[in-house]
Amino acid sequence: MNNNVETVVAELLGEVECRLAEATQAPSPFLADAARHVTLAGGKRFRPLLVILAALLAGADERRTDVLTVLPTPEIGMCGTGLLTADVRKRVVAASAVVELTHVASLYHDDVMDEATLRRGVMSANLHYGNTAAILVGDFLFAQASIIGADLGSEFVALQAATFAQLVQGQIAETRGPTLGEDPLLHYRQVVANKTASLIRTSILFGGMIAGLPEPQLAALERFGEKIGTAFQLADDLIDITSDVAGKDSGLDLRVGLATLPVLLLRESDNPADHALYAKVLQGLSLDETESVVAALRTHPVIAQARAQIVELAESARAELHNLAQCAARDQLCRLCDEAVNRMH
Repeated sequence: MNNNVETVVAELLGEVECRLAEATQAPSPFLADAARHVTLAGGKRFRPLLVILAALLAGADERRTDVLTVLPTPEIGMCGTGLLTADVRKRVVAASAVVELTHVASLYHDDVMDEATLRRGVMSANLHYGNTAAILVGDFLFAQASIIGADLGSEFVALQAATFAQLVQGQIAETRGPTLGEDPLLHYRQVVANKTASLIRTSILFGGMIAGLPEPQLAALERFGEKIGTAFQLADDLIDITSDVAGKDSGLDLRVGLATLPVLLLRESDNPADHALYAKVLQGLSLDETESVVAALRTHPVIAQARAQIVELAESARAELHNLAQCAARDQLCRLCDEAVNRMH
C-alpha cells in the first residue's frame, strides 16, 4: 500500500471508531456502558477494513470524480493516488459502522449461547452483565446498525437485512446440528458460510457499491468475500485447537460439543480411535477432557489436512481479485489471503 492509501485507511478507521462510539450512546447509562463493553474493547475491525479497501478500488481504471477528489499528479489510475470525496468518506464510515455493529451484536448473542467468559481480552458481556442484558444489548446494536444503514439507501438496507437473516440461520443450524442423513462436513461449511462469510461478503460489497464498481467486479468481490470469509473462520476454528489466543477461551468449541473442520476430518479416518475421539467431542467435554483432546489433536494428521484446505481456499479467493484492475487497494486485499494462511502458524 502506498502512503496515500495507508493514510486514507488509517484516517477512515479512526472515523469509524468515533461513529461506533456515537452508536453506543444511550439515555440509560447502564445500556451505554454495556454496549461499549465489547464494541469499544478493540478487535481487528476486519469488516470495516474491507469496506474501505473496496471503496478505494474506485478509479483503478479511470479517474472517478464522483467518488474521488483527484490530487494534482500526472498519474493515471487513481487507486491510491487520490482521496475519497467528503460525501463518499461519510458513506464509507457509515457502511463500516453498519457491518461492525452487526458483527459485534452477533458476538453478544454468541457468547450467551456459548457461555463464554472472555471476549476481545475483557470479561464477556454475558458474564459481566448477565445473559438477559447481553441479549438485549445485542438487539440494541442491531437496531443501531439498521438506523445508520437507512441513510445509505434501500439497497444497503436490503443487503444488511438479508445478511442478518443468514447470520440467524447459521446460528440456528449450528445450534441444532446436522439433520439425520446430512453430511456433517457440508453442514459445517454451510454454517460457516451463513454465520461468518456472509457478513464479510457484505462488507466488501458495501465498499464496492459505494465505489460504483460495475456488476462483474461486484460479482468478483462477492465471491472473494465468501471465500476469504470462510478461510478466516476455518483458520480461527483451527487456532482454537492449535494455539492459545489472547482474549478468547481456548478449546471453547470442543467444550460445547461443536465439531469444526479438524474434528470432522476424524470421521474420514480408518482408525476406530479417531471415530471414538470424534464421538467424544460431540458429547461435550469437561475442562480436563478438553485439555487432553486438544493435546491429542495438535499432533494428529487432521491438523495438516485442515491447513491444506484453508490454503487452497485462500488461493481461490486471491484468484477472484484478478478480475479487478491492479492497484494498491487490490494489493492489500491480496495480502489478506496471505494473512488467512499465516495466522495458522
